[in-house]
Amino acid sequence: MKPALLDEYPVHKSPLSMGRVASTDRNFYDRNYFNAHDRTGGIFLITGFGIYPNLSVVDAFVTVRNGDRQVAVRFSDALGERSTESAVGGYRLEVVEPLQKIRVICEHDELSCDLTWEGSFPAVLEEAHVLMSGPRPILDASRFAQVGSWSGNLTVQGEDFTVDPDVWMGTRDRSWGIRPVGEPEPQGRWTYENRGGHYWTYVPLRFDDFALAVIVQETSDGYRTLNHATRVFADGRVEQLGWPRLEVNYRSGTRHPETARIHLTTPTGEPLVVDIENLGFMSLSHGVGYGGDPEWTHGEWRGENWSSSSVVDTTSDEFRGRLPYPTIDHIAKATVDGRVGWGMFEHAAMGRHDPSGFVGWTDMAP
Repeated sequence: MKPALLDEYPVHKSPLSMGRVASTDRNFYDRNYFNAHDRTGGIFLITGFGIYPNLSVVDAFVTVRNGDRQVAVRFSDALGERSTESAVGGYRLEVVEPLQKIRVICEHDELSCDLTWEGSFPAVLEEAHVLMSGPRPILDASRFAQVGSWSGNLTVQGEDFTVDPDVWMGTRDRSWGIRPVGEPEPQGRWTYENRGGHYWTYVPLRFDDFALAVIVQETSDGYRTLNHATRVFADGRVEQLGWPRLEVNYRSGTRHPETARIHLTTPTGEPLVVDIENLGFMSLSHGVGYGGDPEWTHGEWRGENWSSSSVVDTTSDEFRGRLPYPTIDHIAKATVDGRVGWGMFEHAAMGRHDPSGFVGWTDMAP
């Protein structure tokens, strides 16, 4: 095996070439996620870039929901020499200033953009993400998150948008570790025995003078397997905000969260209450590779220099029929003590979740 380009730099964390990762798990991944939106709820962009060293695949996607259309483009290729470059097909990320400014470029006939991300507050490293399937971790990852603003231009099926940083904002995360990727693994005992359900809520929010990040992950009976609640200030101070308690109001006959209230606690014991109104949303299993997407999966081998696109009608029965089951990203308008903030309410209530009153996969909110 030849040395990797990164071996020239003092960045090693194991007695391995940087062309290898320490884990031999096929599901090792290294990924960026970004979202962007204005404050109307009418247009919502999500994009991601990932590499999968043990599958030798690199891929990326951009999707935009504009009104009743969700347009997605995907790129995938064989992973070549490991380096600091993040690019595949007509897509690339440029790190202009680490942890602060990133440029996202996509060139495709259906959807193109040249956007620059500017962090509004320092990035915060979250608690370790771990999810077990019997004795095996199916998720074991590190992740940092950040809120910020966007500038640049966007074109969706010939319609041009000017992305003004005074209006457009969003959130991003950068994660690496182990999670299910690529072609499905053979089903075994733990696949059959772990079908009860999964509950996930991730809420990064930007206010004028601070940012919030809240994560709640629970099993079917409400046992919390991941708990994160922090407030970060412009000077880098980070406060822990205790054990979040969620009240989610679902639209009748669905699992669509229309509003939510998050109860937090400051280090001095004072309550901090966040009220959230969800506006536009994006399904992550319609064309962008997340769990349950029938079109494409992150890390899946599609051959060299592969790309594709799709357009989904969000009013169709097929689209609505799958909404109770994937993870959904909502544009969130938030209020804390009269101050208004913006961000994301990412939510999945799959299968049984006792605290929410869901007893199985098919029942919905009353």
